[in-house]
Amino acid sequence: MAPSPDLPVDPDVDLHVPADRGELAAHPGTVLGVIAAGGVLGALARAGLQTAFPHPPTGFPWATFGVNVVGCLLIGALMAVLTARPAGPLLRPFLGVGVLGGFTTFSTYVVDAQRAVTAGAPGTALAYLAATLVGALLAVWTGDAVTSRLLLTRADGAAAR
Repeated sequence: MAPSPDLPVDPDVDLHVPADRGELAAHPGTVLGVIAAGGVLGALARAGLQTAFPHPPTGFPWATFGVNVVGCLLIGALMAVLTARPAGPLLRPFLGVGVLGGFTTFSTYVVDAQRAVTAGAPGTALAYLAATLVGALLAVWTGDAVTSRLLLTRADGAAAR
């Protein structure tokens, strides 16, 4: 389905999915507001974790690594839930783009790697870059696969009753 000229185009919305198209009906200011509110919550949670678990420039940035992997796991789970059970037009922008987008931090990931290299720990930087990439991709896949299976099992159990 080609986008209609009267529909705004949002690169984060799949126009082939009716539930995604529903997000376009919400007022753009409202969508931006819920994204901003979610982003504040996610960024505050991330900043709190990074402050609670600091690392030296040559050390492995466990807090940022954990934030990114857990955030990706939750993004995978959220997408599975929203695929199985479409929700209101503001839930995905709030949770997915806002909260989880503000929580995950791939810009800090790059800065952490650059600092490790500058501090004389290129091996740590390389290990961190690779582990985050692999961990994030596996986390998204796992979040989606496990949540989809749980939702299917739950639906099958409800249908059998």
